[in-house]
Amino acid sequence: MKLYREEARNMFKLAVPLALAQLAQNSTSFVDTVMVGKLGDEALAGIAIGATLFHFVSVVVAGVLYSVSAVVSQAVGAKELSKIGRAVRQGFWIAIFGFIPCMIVYWNAAPLLRWLGQDESVVRLSSGYLKAISFGMLPAMLIVALRGLLEGVSDTKPIVIVSVVGVGLNVFFNNALMFGQYGLPKLGLVGTGVASSIVYTLVFLMLAGYVWFKHANYQVFYQFRLPDPQMIGELLRVGTPIAITIFFEFSMFAACGFAMGVIGAKELAAHQIALQSASTTFMLPLGVALATTVRVGLFAGEGDQLRSKIAGQVGMMMAAAVMGLTALMFWLMPHTIVSLYLDVANPDNQSVVELAIIFLGIAALFQVGDGLQVAASAGLRGLKKTRAAMMCTLVAYWLVGLPACALLGFRSGSIGFGWGGKGLWYGLTVGLAAAALMLVVRFHWEFRGERNKRPGEN
Repeated sequence: MKLYREEARNMFKLAVPLALAQLAQNSTSFVDTVMVGKLGDEALAGIAIGATLFHFVSVVVAGVLYSVSAVVSQAVGAKELSKIGRAVRQGFWIAIFGFIPCMIVYWNAAPLLRWLGQDESVVRLSSGYLKAISFGMLPAMLIVALRGLLEGVSDTKPIVIVSVVGVGLNVFFNNALMFGQYGLPKLGLVGTGVASSIVYTLVFLMLAGYVWFKHANYQVFYQFRLPDPQMIGELLRVGTPIAITIFFEFSMFAACGFAMGVIGAKELAAHQIALQSASTTFMLPLGVALATTVRVGLFAGEGDQLRSKIAGQVGMMMAAAVMGLTALMFWLMPHTIVSLYLDVANPDNQSVVELAIIFLGIAALFQVGDGLQVAASAGLRGLKKTRAAMMCTLVAYWLVGLPACALLGFRSGSIGFGWGGKGLWYGLTVGLAAAALMLVVRFHWEFRGERNKRPGEN
């Protein structure tokens, strides 16, 4: 138990600033949703689809860069310090190469959205938002690489500070460009995208400046050169399964969002409120998960399998505990949560409010499972066993979650339950529960037999 208590203290110290940073970073989309709500239901539906597509594409591509944290933490454990700056520099190249296809998708989103059955008004608003925010894609991915460095060496305070500053900047630029303040044009939803692009760029510059002066010994910017195939290959071997894992999960949520748009604009607006709320609470276990990757990777680099296992178990327990509390919040105060996004006293909003409260009640069901799956996946990431996590999520999200969403949400003849938006949310719950079960079991399977040892043990 002594090792567990010690690990819990260390995990807590690392996880708290990372969770706060994730909350601050997610506050950008939270603030966007709240402020766009003032533009009306149509704009809220527009950002629901636009933000879904933006984050789906960008997070999947940037998922490759999450390997930087795993590579850096293992390099710290193995005392291969020259590898740290090299990993970050090659992460920059991956970001540059990944930015190009993302821009193509964002600037040609309208035909895709029409093909997915979205209303023309939603298509128009979403495509304008995507074109505006597309310019922030590159700095957003470069931020992931720099964060990988800071997380890997356990220097997390600047991440929190810069993320909080970013929230304030986002409010300022949203107010200026959405509503035409300070003599600037009123751009509506497009202004939201422009504001996000500006904020991503400024946050990257702040983080880059900090790394330049504080971590000059890693020479991240001093020795920037042509792509290094060997290091890029290692990052891709670790990061590509991470990106695919994220793709499986995000595709389930994205498909649910697009399906909600087919059901109706009010359902889509309510879905955006519930999903944004669930995404905000998810930042807490995600912060724990980021810390779990670092702690597991550190001990794996040292060859200490027992401490690596304990770090993963502590991370999972912390994530589950945090999400248990957020589940209670969703159950006990859904009306208060919805009031953050819409005027609940306005009769025109009542149908959206009622639907959002129902969706929040269902979202409470998958909170603990969501926390367990992200922490277990992070533990496997720290071990560089990212293919295992990829296969688990393939089964959970595509072979269990998506069919459950379709079966519970729609009805064709005698097949399906036809519960509409409520059925889609129950389907998400089933998928996340399956992922949690498989990933937790898979993490512990890695420490069977001879692997559960400490350095020097025979």
